Amino acid sequence: MRTLTRKGAATRQRILEGAAAHIREFGVAATTLDDVLARTTTSKSQLFHYFPGGREELLLAVARLEADRVLEDQRPQLDSLTSWPAWQAWRDKVVDRYRRQGRLCPLNSVTSHLGSRTPGAQAVVTELMHRWQTEIAAGVRHMQDAGEIDPGLDPDRAAAALLAGIQGGVLIQMSTGQTVHLEAALDMGIAHLRAGRWSSSDK
Repeated sequence: MRTLTRKGAATRQRILEGAAAHIREFGVAATTLDDVLARTTTSKSQLFHYFPGGREELLLAVARLEADRVLEDQRPQLDSLTSWPAWQAWRDKVVDRYRRQGRLCPLNSVTSHLGSRTPGAQAVVTELMHRWQTEIAAGVRHMQDAGEIDPGLDPDRAAAALLAGIQGGVLIQMSTGQTVHLEAALDMGIAHLRAGRWSSSDK
């Protein structure tokens, strides 16, 4: 993306935030460019100046914004997985984040809408999962260094299992509106960490 002036960057961000907010309220299918223009008091020429690809480019930018929010909503706990109380605090933060989000997942709705015709949409999700797993694995490694977790445990494998459990719980929540499966996945995942499961020898 080309370098923007401070004013230009602020205008682009206003359009992006407005589009994301509208999608959160009404869903991606019911969000048109006219809706975004009205919500952000932006002209059509301005919108296409910052998003020349139109609605598809704007939706892809919204997907990136929502992906970033997934991790930002877990901070600072995700950055500080340095004790078992810290892991519990992170667990509670994740559950609270998805409880507040409810049954509509903006990131999922946008990427599903864009589908395979927009390769960048899949890349957004892939990058999010990579970043999330990497940060969880860093927490596992810290606990190993502190002598709290079996050094034979594979941090990346453990983080992958935890992340898979979270994603499964979120998908069920999207169908049922309940976080019980997400909570169970996190509780079992952390219990497995403390018990030294998911070691390299389990492969």
